[in-house]
Amino acid sequence: MNVITETKYKEENINDDTLINIQEEYKKTKIQEVLNQLDKELIGLVPVKNRIKEIAALLLIDKLRMQLNLPQANPGLHMSFTGSPGTGYIRKGHLLTVTRDDLVGQYIGHTAPKTKEVLKRAMGGVLFIDEAYYLYKPDNERDYGSEAIEILLQVMENQRNDLVVILAGYKDKMERFYQSNPGLSSRITNHVDFPDYTAEELLEIGILMLEEQQYQLTQEGKEVLLEYIKRRMNQPHFANARSIRNAIDRARMRQANRIFNSLNRVLTKKDLVSIEAEDILKSSLFMDK
Repeated sequence: MNVITETKYKEENINDDTLINIQEEYKKTKIQEVLNQLDKELIGLVPVKNRIKEIAALLLIDKLRMQLNLPQANPGLHMSFTGSPGTGYIRKGHLLTVTRDDLVGQYIGHTAPKTKEVLKRAMGGVLFIDEAYYLYKPDNERDYGSEAIEILLQVMENQRNDLVVILAGYKDKMERFYQSNPGLSSRITNHVDFPDYTAEELLEIGILMLEEQQYQLTQEGKEVLLEYIKRRMNQPHFANARSIRNAIDRARMRQANRIFNSLNRVLTKKDLVSIEAEDILKSSLFMDK
């Protein structure tokens, strides 16, 4: 039996009652492991996690349809990430993060090779373009960003199975960017908006950041950090998790200074890993207390 005959044989034996083991295929893909990891490592962002589950479900069903010789939609996985500063991040996998400077040249003939080199390096993985709206500068006739966009469009369409492109930035600026570049907008299947974190979620993130560096907050320290977060959220230039990381770094510095000023006593490991309430209370946000 040759390959063609075998294929025909399979097609002839498929009917509406043909069984397919979705649980077995689900386990093979390890989707649940990925989703569990997201829940563990990514605090909050429920709408984002739900969208990822929807995409995973679509890909799984497409794979099952392929086994039954049914047509697949070949869904595009290019994405748009929008949100306030510090609401999302990517750290693992075959990921290449770039900005306008990595793609756009400064003179004629410079942009195409720069863009193509970046795409070559990202092929087989994810190309993450941060602040993507800076690629397009309509007020500058000598700008070469449009050339980079044209090359991106070609690759996003013709090599959609080999590369996922994620365009990221502030929501209002990204909307204007897509209005000016309808070709890009039509190739972005998944628009994911990252919501701002709540104060309680930011506290969890701060605790996690400290644990990753083998520090721990005292109970009073947790209460004070939560109060700090609530105050900081109402201050200018608040950047969600980014602002919390800065606060944690300053708290660590104050802890080190506090320990340094008590050299006349013997230290324990607990002294070195504990962030006390006073290490946060010395922030300028509490000066009015």
